[in-house]
Amino acid sequence: MSDAQRDALPLPDYDHHTTGSLQAHVQGLELTELEALVAYEREHGARVPMLTILERRMDALRHGEEPTTNTQPPAPGPETAEGAGRGSRVDPATSGPPINPPSHGVPTNPAQPRT
Repeated sequence: MSDAQRDALPLPDYDHHTTGSLQAHVQGLELTELEALVAYEREHGARVPMLTILERRMDALRHGEEPTTNTQPPAPGPETAEGAGRGSRVDPATSGPPINPPSHGVPTNPAQPRT
């Protein structure tokens, strides 16, 4: 599947969803959208937990359940830690002390022969 086809999946960044986030995000999908995800999953990862979630939701829709509508829109992708991707705050002023060599000596230092 090309990048364009992967981007056309009903869930953004589908490959990076966990079972917990997938469970929450599939509640609002239609049957045809779930079928597209099942086909993609079978062709690529074939992850049993993901297929189980998708197939159970498809069965529920076939037996009369309706897609739910959240009052809050779902997050655009899988959960990430806050502050991720903002770079490191470490600089020379906040870094720790230099690491001392082990007490048994360093083999490359003749002043500290290794015994």
